[in-house]
Amino acid sequence: MLAEQIKSIRLIAFDVDGILTDGGLYLADSGEEFKRFNSLDGHGLKMLKASGVELAIITGRTSRCVELRAKNLGITHLYQGVENKLEVMQALLAKLQLAPEASAYMGDDVVDLPVMRRSGLAISVPNAPQIVRDHAHYVSQREGGHGAVREACELIMSAQGTLDTQLAPYLK
Repeated sequence: MLAEQIKSIRLIAFDVDGILTDGGLYLADSGEEFKRFNSLDGHGLKMLKASGVELAIITGRTSRCVELRAKNLGITHLYQGVENKLEVMQALLAKLQLAPEASAYMGDDVVDLPVMRRSGLAISVPNAPQIVRDHAHYVSQREGGHGAVREACELIMSAQGTLDTQLAPYLK
């Protein structure tokens, strides 16, 4: 049943802290914020986008490094400083003319539950609070910032039959 659910996904949105990163917040004395991103996750995102799935980032914090990472990955749907992630997701779905069932959301905390509960596919990570994992259709084996996003990307591409095409250039 999960594979059938995944086949219709045309958009996936990600939280940042705890999903695209390990959740740690690194702050310098100057106030500058640093985040650690996983390069394997980044390549998974590029392959997923190339397979035809739209990518978005919806996060409550605002950080220049997230803007730079999104630009590097070609993610044009970037929403930072968001208080109501569900409103943003609903507006994005309307803009892209997609039904909620065609969307996925990957989050790790209770602030992500409203979006997760209304998406066609809710994904979380093993170190998320139990209530969040209880509402996820899929919980990755890998933790946020350590390959969880790559795992989710490959899960979607595998179910949609696009993973082999994305990997083919590297297997020549």
